[in-house]
Amino acid sequence: MSVTRILALTLFLSAQLVIAQTGKFSASWESIDSRPTPDWWSDAKFGIFVFWNPSAVPAFAPRGEYAEWYWYWIEHPDARGPASLEFHRRAFGESFEYADFIPLFKGELFDPDGWADLIERSGAKYVVLNAKHHDGYTMWPSKEANESWGRRWNSLESGPRRDVLGEVAEAVRKRNLRFGVYYSLYEWFNPLYVSNPGLFVEKVYFPQFKDLVTRYHPEIIFADGEWEHPNDVWRSDELLAWLFNESPVRGTVVVNDRWFKGARHQHGGYYTTEYGSGLDDSIHPWEENRAIGKSYGFNRAELAVDYSSTRELVLMLADIVSRGGNFLLDVGPAADGRIPPIMEDRLIGIGDWLEINGESIYGTRTWERSCQWSEGQIVEAVRGEFRTDYDIVRLTLNPLDGEEGQELFFTKKGATLYAIAPQLPDEALVIRDVPISEDSEVSLLGYEAPLSWRNVGNDIVIQTSKILRSQMPSELAIVFRITNIGE
Repeated sequence: MSVTRILALTLFLSAQLVIAQTGKFSASWESIDSRPTPDWWSDAKFGIFVFWNPSAVPAFAPRGEYAEWYWYWIEHPDARGPASLEFHRRAFGESFEYADFIPLFKGELFDPDGWADLIERSGAKYVVLNAKHHDGYTMWPSKEANESWGRRWNSLESGPRRDVLGEVAEAVRKRNLRFGVYYSLYEWFNPLYVSNPGLFVEKVYFPQFKDLVTRYHPEIIFADGEWEHPNDVWRSDELLAWLFNESPVRGTVVVNDRWFKGARHQHGGYYTTEYGSGLDDSIHPWEENRAIGKSYGFNRAELAVDYSSTRELVLMLADIVSRGGNFLLDVGPAADGRIPPIMEDRLIGIGDWLEINGESIYGTRTWERSCQWSEGQIVEAVRGEFRTDYDIVRLTLNPLDGEEGQELFFTKKGATLYAIAPQLPDEALVIRDVPISEDSEVSLLGYEAPLSWRNVGNDIVIQTSKILRSQMPSELAIVFRITNIGE
């Protein structure tokens, strides 16, 4: 263990001792940072993010951009170019404002039970629903939204005229899924926020957040939109102290790291990455979040090529979990409430794979190695930050000439090791440096016939040429279970 990890662990344990003695989390980041992430989240591994709000009506951004930022793009065309504004004027006219989309945001085919059925079938264990994005429009009846905007600015009193948050929460909980929310701290054009951020925090952020938590009991809170102000303005430490000490979800709630400018990967709860490759395994929980396409909100401009394949998503899941992370995968329903068929197809495919191979994902922890690399030139692309070229296909299935590739991902549960293979070699698969015992057994999940394998030194050699391809449980990734391994 590195010196950095030892120091971090020491600080963590010291803070835990304070909490154990006092029973309270103070409004300080040292206290808040010391709160352990509940085991249920670390065991779940896979969640679905659902982004739905009025931006689903225009449902447009240039390919590769976020369609849910539509209002901002048309008001600030210099930020990402004039394409969104030009589209807006062409499709809706120069005098058409963002608020005019609200009557068109009807959700006439919104079916929370249908959403919940699909998410359950995907194999996800938790759901994060957009409660409020940067446009300030809330998906539940928020008094603070109405008062600060001076209009009916919520889904019960306008648009769909339904308590979207409440209905989805009820539907997913009936299926024993954990329910969480995405919540933006700031609002682009809220008159109070623009004129007096401190008063906005007092009159909108604090009471609205407490109402959201008290009314719907979310067990995940994915904060966002924190980057404009330091904690002196947001005062998020005060709010999280309330959340962890007094709220109805104080014992089970999980939060992320987006609570004030500069907080990411420093303060809060689990660390977040977005369209990156995630983080190295560490003592701190983390989660990679991304959409199936390039936009969280539904974007009609996206083509089929913009969507990750089911195989890519399964390989991402295996890679992320092998390095100690969770995977939050987004779908963006259309304005009428339907989850687009291409997204539905991907979720069903992931669920079919997890039905056979889920034991290698759920409840697992990292092993001493996250993966096994082939010989070749070392590739650094797997370690990236925001929007880096995280090409899982290149890293696993199609390495460039001379480059190394990831042959296996490893996860562990007790004395059982799982080796997740993106593809099988024609003759033999060698799993290197595995400390097996006399009682160890090697099997292939979902494959009924016994495997031909042997122990050669510290390696396990599996005769893949004898595996009947016609009986393979999946073409997406193959999972070997190795029992009774040593330390």
